[in-house]
Amino acid sequence: MAIETPICDFGQKATDFKLKSTDNKIISLNDIKGENGTLIMFICNHCPYVKAVTKDIVEDCKTLKEIGINALAICANDADNYPEDSFENMIEFAKKNNFNFPYLTDETQEIAKNYGAVCTPDFFGYNKNLELQYRGRLRELKNLAPVREGVSDLLKAMKQIAETGKGPENQVPSAGCSIKWK
Repeated sequence: MAIETPICDFGQKATDFKLKSTDNKIISLNDIKGENGTLIMFICNHCPYVKAVTKDIVEDCKTLKEIGINALAICANDADNYPEDSFENMIEFAKKNNFNFPYLTDETQEIAKNYGAVCTPDFFGYNKNLELQYRGRLRELKNLAPVREGVSDLLKAMKQIAETGKGPENQVPSAGCSIKWK
């Protein structure tokens, strides 16, 4: 059964982190902060909900970069019990799906806990002041297939955040597999 994200806690500040990327670089929040906003995504390799929207994530992140919003993804799943989410498999997943954003491992799960991430995918959209403005879905899914009608909810919300600093009042929660805690 899918778990849904909680309602957006507007204005909550992003928490700093230093995590290893699939490019073997240590990346912090300041390294990724975008001129007009920042998108932090909690995803993993094995979740069917993530797999259903991976192509959309990559396309939306490309568009967001053009309007000054940087993105990154974090995998916090317990790789011991879910080997498909191991660091080696994260490297393969990022390459296979042509990730155009850093993909970081949160082995201690501390960052996922700090952010209050609950499922994969879980999207945190921040304005240029790193204040939370979006905690919704990428787009509607029907039977684990994206409903591709118009621009995604995520892209629409992040464009609004880039232009106004504020996210939409009404947001549809993201739904997916629970984060696999140790």
